Amino acid sequence: MMPEHTVSSFDAELKELGRKIVEMGGQAERLVADSVGALIRRDGTAAQRVVVMDAAIDHMQRDIEEKAVLVIAKRQPMASDLRDIVATLRISNDLERIGDLAKNVGKRVLAIEGEYHPQKLVRGVEHMTDLVLEQLKEVLDAYAGRDEAKALEVWRKDASVDTMYTSLFRELLTYMMEDPRNISVCTHLLFCAKNIERIGDHATNVAETVYYMVTGNMLSDDRPKADASSETTVTFPTRTLQG
Repeated sequence: MMPEHTVSSFDAELKELGRKIVEMGGQAERLVADSVGALIRRDGTAAQRVVVMDAAIDHMQRDIEEKAVLVIAKRQPMASDLRDIVATLRISNDLERIGDLAKNVGKRVLAIEGEYHPQKLVRGVEHMTDLVLEQLKEVLDAYAGRDEAKALEVWRKDASVDTMYTSLFRELLTYMMEDPRNISVCTHLLFCAKNIERIGDHATNVAETVYYMVTGNMLSDDRPKADASSETTVTFPTRTLQG
């Protein structure tokens, strides 16, 4: 819980910043879910709506930044109050990037609209998104509840997203090698998967920020990572052309 201050308006300002972060986080969650939902349903209209709605998250980020800077200038906060406001700035930046990544997925949906792709090709992206959305929800709950243990739990789960991404990366490459007709769609899906993986990274960033905000300590251990996609060797079959 936030400490009570002698100046009640200061408490109100800090609570307002916290409320805005929670609201922005909810909007970011919806954009991620809607972008992948559009991919699964092959819904270009929904994808376009995601692209347009990203502007609302950008506006929220600017609003939070302006109000946080104003509070710092007016109140000159120290200790935990200053950490709260710095955390607000950091988290709003991560949430803004999550909105951008969801918009990128929406743009990929528009790029492959009208192209045939078996539903099994998007199933891995869907499962990966479910995991990332769960982490995003948990870390926003950790922020709202000032729960460093829950934040640490989200931080430790980052490797599971990386493992799923590596598996999906290899699966999509296999589809591309098996049937050249899959190359275009699978390429777009690879970018979608990478965007979802990056959303997981930003959720982990938020977890680190929440932990610092509550405890005053930075997480000293290296972030658990398990993305082995860069180590994957791919050999496409060659064709001999006769003329």
